[in-house]
Amino acid sequence: MRRMFNLLVLTLLVAGCSRQADTGPVEVRWDKESCERCAMAVGDRKYSAQVRGGAVDTKTRVYKFDDNGCAVIWLDKQAWKDDARTEIWVTDQSSGEWLDARLASYVTGKVTPMDYGLGAHREAAPGAMDFTRAREHIFSVDKRKHDHT
Repeated sequence: MRRMFNLLVLTLLVAGCSRQADTGPVEVRWDKESCERCAMAVGDRKYSAQVRGGAVDTKTRVYKFDDNGCAVIWLDKQAWKDDARTEIWVTDQSSGEWLDARLASYVTGKVTPMDYGLGAHREAAPGAMDFTRAREHIFSVDKRKHDHT
């Protein structure tokens, strides 16, 4: 009986420790996880992104991307993209720290995994774009370089 109790306690502790937070970015297993959109390895700590969201009637899930552009293009095709619970996280190109994509500023001219060319920063830089303009840039690049229709 005591052994079963100990096993139950251990199971509950492991489950509690491995439970994912309900908000914010999660740890990435660099070079071991694939981009949700293009299936490339998520390995570049300067230009990666995460999206947390899901259908309104389900628990949110975290999706990982190798490039900020992949996250924006992929999210645009999701029915729940405008849900208030949807979060978008990007890595600061200098520090690798996760930033709220909607609050970050973006500079062009970067060599990124899928060639969208945007680097995110916490602080605004001269000539930097806000998230709305960065999305427009991503869609423009996607049409020019990635749209083969």
